[in-house]
Amino acid sequence: MRTTRTKARWLVTAVAGAAFSAGCGSTAPFTPAAVSSATASPAPFGRQEVQAELEAAAVAAGIPEGLTELGSGPSPESGETEKERKVAALMARLSPCTVSWRHDGADAASSESESESELNPDQPRQQLDVLLSNLAARGWKKSGAAKEVPVGDHGTYFMATYKKQGWTLNARHSTLSAWNQSTAMVTEDACFDRLTDEEAALLGD
Repeated sequence: MRTTRTKARWLVTAVAGAAFSAGCGSTAPFTPAAVSSATASPAPFGRQEVQAELEAAAVAAGIPEGLTELGSGPSPESGETEKERKVAALMARLSPCTVSWRHDGADAASSESESESELNPDQPRQQLDVLLSNLAARGWKKSGAAKEVPVGDHGTYFMATYKKQGWTLNARHSTLSAWNQSTAMVTEDACFDRLTDEEAALLGD
């Protein structure tokens, strides 16, 4: 079931659009639990803070054109079948618990001369490494070992996972010949931990 929940995280984050309501299943912004007035409250770490750290790490890595989104899912009425409508409704409920970022290496290559692009074929992948190092310096902890596997004769697929204050960041980089793309999908653990087995299976299918 853990694999199914991971699929659910990716599906919801991948369809997240630009919306700025925080929290999960609520219109109230994310704030830490109330504490005694004698104890200093910890700084909030919600979607806006996750987004700000991700964008700052990307800019520091030399990728200011990366796209970050805080999103709500598709309209629950958008599905044609009952299952599609259920999936859409569940994705819309969960998507406020997500932040997504992507960078198409082809965009950067198109802005350079052809000779410059040929000299730096690994630059997007190296920039992702720098981005992840910047996030680690901000307190994101690597979870498990990073993996990089070949895809056919001319491609590779890299994946790494980081965690911080109740959020999980899944970084990916795909390379295929002259095309490459980096993505980061960040999800709030508490939201996805509350999924029922039936809901997780619905999204994982």
